[in-house]
Amino acid sequence: MIKFRQISKLDMSTLFIVCCLVAIGTVAIYEATQGTHLDGIYLYNIYFFAAFCIPMLGLSIIDYRFLLGKVSYILYGIGILMLILVKFAGHNINGAVRWISIGQFQIQPSEMAKIFTVLLIAHLLGKREGRPLRFLQDLLPIGCVFLIPFVLVMKQPDLGTALVFLGIVMSMVWVGNIRSIYMILFIGIVIIIICTVLWLYYANYELLLKIVEPHQMSRIQTFLDPSSDPDKSWHVKNSMTAIGTGGLSGSDGYYIRKGFIPYVYSDSIYVVIGEKFGFIGSSVLLLLYFALVYRMINVAMDSKERSGAYIVIGFIGMLVFQVSVNIGMHIGILPLTGISLPFISYGGSSLLTNMIAIGFVLSVNAQND
Repeated sequence: MIKFRQISKLDMSTLFIVCCLVAIGTVAIYEATQGTHLDGIYLYNIYFFAAFCIPMLGLSIIDYRFLLGKVSYILYGIGILMLILVKFAGHNINGAVRWISIGQFQIQPSEMAKIFTVLLIAHLLGKREGRPLRFLQDLLPIGCVFLIPFVLVMKQPDLGTALVFLGIVMSMVWVGNIRSIYMILFIGIVIIIICTVLWLYYANYELLLKIVEPHQMSRIQTFLDPSSDPDKSWHVKNSMTAIGTGGLSGSDGYYIRKGFIPYVYSDSIYVVIGEKFGFIGSSVLLLLYFALVYRMINVAMDSKERSGAYIVIGFIGMLVFQVSVNIGMHIGILPLTGISLPFISYGGSSLLTNMIAIGFVLSVNAQND
């Protein structure tokens, strides 16, 4: 199960990219918090990274196949129990109950649930060995595996993280050889839901208010009609203005320093990159993400086991979805929602999840040799 000789097979290019991303994130957190009551938390980001290297490297020397099969069901069950525990013992922060305390530390169970969901879906897909997925025998169980954490996370409420589960399952079943008709049907349902929301917003606003939560309605309204309530849309407007003032090589960070951007050290960290380091800084960040995804795709393609490829694809879906939504919402092309920028945003649970994901990628890559 544990093969210490795999340390010599570590994918150094992937590790280098991750280190670069975390370094950029640490600098961005420093820029976002210097001179505030949070000054100095960038040091915790360094401590977190150093500590989380242990599980990341530990996973890299473990045969990932050991964590599939029955173990994946156990881990998934633990993840669901943790999500249920949040409902009864979680802490309410900014109107959302997403965290539970373990000693002096707070963890976000939905983050670890992403990992466990990927493992179980990879196990279920691997049993088909590349054959087309059947509706009742394959897609229905996978759908249940996805829906349980999705609904529990939605109840917290945490729409952003819930949608990440959608990005994960969509990417995995697509590569897992889902029939085109099923994928077309699913995409059609999503389009119908979006069109229905748009139609209700303009044709029957009162009915839409009864269907969606108040905070979700506020974000829909902010996205579709920012001028309807300037107080609610100021976050997105200031984010777009701040990124624009960054120009080619960055500015002095006026909007960051004056506190115009909420949660600038966590969910809104991309605004720091855009304003302080400009187009060049943003381009470097995106190129690093592209390089990481490219490397992960190569690992998936080279995998000797389909289950290994599915694991990597699941984490690619998680990474790409979070990057796309986080950046998209701060440049005004997607509705605002709470979602972190991988390896850049401040947060121990998020960083741990992403580093564990990289640990699995390293393990799959080592098994390819």
